[in-house]
Amino acid sequence: MRPRPAFSNAVAVVGVGETDYSRESGRSELTLALQAIGAALDDAGIEPREVDGLMKWWVDTSLEAEVAANLGIPDLAWWGEINQAGNVGAALVAHAAAAIFAGLANVVVIYRGVNGRSGRRYGRGDVTGQRGRGAGAFSEPYGLLTPQHGLAMAARRRMFETGITSRQFGAQAVAQRRHANRNPRATFHDRTLTLEEHQASRFVIEPFRLFDCCLETDGGGALVLASADRAQATAAGRPLALVRAAAQSGPGVGAPAKRGAERLFDMAGLSRADIDVVQIYDHFCPFVLFALEDYGFVKDAGRLAEEGGTEWAGDGVPVNTSGGHLSEAYLQGMNHLIEAVRQVRGESTAQVPNATFSFCDTGIGAGAVIFERFET
Repeated sequence: MRPRPAFSNAVAVVGVGETDYSRESGRSELTLALQAIGAALDDAGIEPREVDGLMKWWVDTSLEAEVAANLGIPDLAWWGEINQAGNVGAALVAHAAAAIFAGLANVVVIYRGVNGRSGRRYGRGDVTGQRGRGAGAFSEPYGLLTPQHGLAMAARRRMFETGITSRQFGAQAVAQRRHANRNPRATFHDRTLTLEEHQASRFVIEPFRLFDCCLETDGGGALVLASADRAQATAAGRPLALVRAAAQSGPGVGAPAKRGAERLFDMAGLSRADIDVVQIYDHFCPFVLFALEDYGFVKDAGRLAEEGGTEWAGDGVPVNTSGGHLSEAYLQGMNHLIEAVRQVRGESTAQVPNATFSFCDTGIGAGAVIFERFET
């Protein structure tokens, strides 16, 4: 067993914030980022001048220096990004927590501001397309132009190997829509979905049906991290979301989730059975079920979804309780992190009773984090 990371439970997420989610924000990505950061700082009770660390998605267009200037941060001591198109949220939490524990920064903000519907769209390859360079030279000339092209092949292979079905994918999509129907912030808050409607929807790229695909969205989100000691001093009786463990896993032989999971749970000193609620990166619905299996939560995720076991009030593993990328918004894992924090603080619109440990995967095995509830 690996030792617990030095920062385990020494750092907390002290604030979360987000903008509205829309198809056309009418605002710049910088404005969205700043609005989300402002909401997160208000939630934390921290003034912008106290922030001395900023971290962002590599593809975020709002540079740290720009954000610092607009916030009036007098001394930016720590900043950075991680070079991967979308799946970096948990890794950013790990880096921020490590920086705070090491004394390199006191208050670190992780932010995302994106016009993902009205501006550059992942679904068109605007963000991820390589224009025939690097690995794209071996895939794009043959029609694999966007994430869904390559991931559809991976999904089809998994269906062949395990027998998991489109109806089971649909059961998960329906469960997440029910969660969104409880969440006033969700894009599909007022639109229900049935399994029959899922199965009748058109294929986007087989085996992905329309309701298997994430919602390209305009919006912003932010997390504020600080030491647990500081958080306890200002929490005023509010539960804290401590960073129990965080791990990232890069490309290599084997499934990233399977490799990273063992590190993560060893670091946390926990078993899968200890986890009360799970958020899984759902750019495409099948990968929610694949991740549940790869992380070791269940052996047959398709059956679990069919039986209603992934719903917040079910008897299994509550998954994507805000609606996720499929029904809340596609913010490249940021909204999953926010929901994971809200669950352990007892503030979710689909609150799992007595949630102590909240697990969040921010991209098909590339990284995951476990938050722990701490009563102040």
